[in-house]
Amino acid sequence: MKNPRAVMMIVVSVLIGFAAVIMAMRWISQQASVATNKVVVAAVDIQLGSRLNPEMLKLTDWPRGSMPPGAVNDPKELDTRVLKTSVLRGEPVLESKLAPLGTKGGLSAVVAEGKRAMTVRVNDVIGVAGFALPGNYVDILVSTEADRGKGGGSTEDKKISKIVLEHILVLAVAQEAGRDETKPRVVSAVTLEVTPEEAENLDLARSIGQLSLVLRNQIDKMPVGTEGAMKVSLLKRAPEPETKPEKQAAPKRAPARHVKQALPKDKDRVQVIKGVQESSVVF
Repeated sequence: MKNPRAVMMIVVSVLIGFAAVIMAMRWISQQASVATNKVVVAAVDIQLGSRLNPEMLKLTDWPRGSMPPGAVNDPKELDTRVLKTSVLRGEPVLESKLAPLGTKGGLSAVVAEGKRAMTVRVNDVIGVAGFALPGNYVDILVSTEADRGKGGGSTEDKKISKIVLEHILVLAVAQEAGRDETKPRVVSAVTLEVTPEEAENLDLARSIGQLSLVLRNQIDKMPVGTEGAMKVSLLKRAPEPETKPEKQAAPKRAPARHVKQALPKDKDRVQVIKGVQESSVVF
């Protein structure tokens, strides 16, 4: 060849390329040789309250250094277990997401220990236009008549609206308990998670007046004690601002008028002129 330098550069470039390929292959093989363990994950999306079966689960490799706590490596251990939260496809099925052993499934598996599930009738207005979905928290408002003793005041004056329960979890709307949907649903019944005492208060409120749900922020747990709203307090006018009385201006004095004294009407009167002054003398 006429240009040996060019040939040498081509050969060096080829050698460098081979070296880069070999290094990349070694790096890939090292990454592939990371220690893994088998973990049971969901093969499909599973709703809460569902009983697990082998068709819903599968085994997959999971890096040993990042194993989630409570992971299960044998699908047989999860046979007939019930989920208390929804699990998406490919998500590990952890012990913390399972209901206690012996749970039969359904909505009862979702109810927390010491709580109860109670259903109330709603419509598109009471149910916050369908935005009260499973997993949301609501306050319970009742509209009824206040007890003011016998007589006194009309029925309209006795009406009161009062929040009786706060931060109540919505377990299900109609027969759906899935918490992954965000689209509003207008239904005729809502199931709430309450304590036994709250269940008694809710049942009493339902029997004495009309219920309404008030949607609240999911992370807002601050209780708010209200006295309720009545017609008198609702229509009560705000006090008018006090106005200072204006100072009355002093009456203006009329300019003094010089009143000439009337001269007596006598016939004996003489006009006297002294220089530029003029006067009269009456006899």
